[in-house]
Amino acid sequence: MIEIEKPRIECVEISEKQDYAKYVIEPLERGYGITLGNSLRRVILSSLPGAAITSVKIEGVLHEFSTIPGVVEDVTEIILNLKALALRVYTDEPQIICLEAVEPGEVLAGDIIHSSEVEILNPELHIATLDTGGRLIMEMTVEKGRGYRTAEKNKSEEHIIGVIPIDSIFSPVRKVNYTVTDTRVGQITDYDKLTLEVWTNGTLHPDEAVSLSAKILNDHLLLFVGLTEEI
Repeated sequence: MIEIEKPRIECVEISEKQDYAKYVIEPLERGYGITLGNSLRRVILSSLPGAAITSVKIEGVLHEFSTIPGVVEDVTEIILNLKALALRVYTDEPQIICLEAVEPGEVLAGDIIHSSEVEILNPELHIATLDTGGRLIMEMTVEKGRGYRTAEKNKSEEHIIGVIPIDSIFSPVRKVNYTVTDTRVGQITDYDKLTLEVWTNGTLHPDEAVSLSAKILNDHLLLFVGLTEEI
């Protein structure tokens, strides 16, 4: 087997909240920067497990195009805000979380009532605003999953009237960027340098996101390794 230059990976930047990190991988054989960068990006965005709200039931509301007396936001806006909720769930079973807001003012994610099996990582998230006399009573179902699931797929025959299935973004990763530039080894400049940036919602450390995606990719590549032992 022809030997290739062994690359090294280094985390060159990480945010204070540890929800962003930048990695540099070099030197890579020509072409491997794009191959690895594109493959990792796709797996990170599509295949990492997470938790999200799959349906919501709001007192006095039958569909998502309704308005709620005494609540500034309409139901569509409230659902959009709920999609930004960063959740950790410590069980594989669906969980019910509730919100009972009756006082005027801002309603935050930290006001949500939940069991010890659920953790909310962004309690400062804005959910809605109540005027005097307004009330917002909600029951939400939280599930684990991967990638993205449409509201249509979140529909269930068990749902009663008033339960609104919503689109669910399970991925704990918000964004992934990569760039490939030239680098050198000694006098040879024909190598790639891969720079990978990962933004998460705080429920998963960027290191974990990159490592887990690499393991998923490796598991799939092992299928091809088994074709022959003569390498």
